[in-house]
Amino acid sequence: MRKSMFTEAQILGILGEGEAGLPVAEVCRNQGISTPAYYLWKSKFAGMSPNEVKRAKGLESESARLKRMYAELAR
Repeated sequence: MRKSMFTEAQILGILGEGEAGLPVAEVCRNQGISTPAYYLWKSKFAGMSPNEVKRAKGLESESARLKRMYAELAR
């Protein structure tokens, strides 16, 4: 999977600009992102703090690791 050009903190900052009242099209143009990317990030990260994002990423990686372990044992 492709790694994002933006860190979680940067994504939260971009979403914050949109929540502050700037039009989405202007935020996207200023940051060099597409409108669908903005709304995808908004669906994933809306209302989260940087600590919550880090915790969610950690839980996702732990879940993936456990799924791989289970798949190997189930063979």
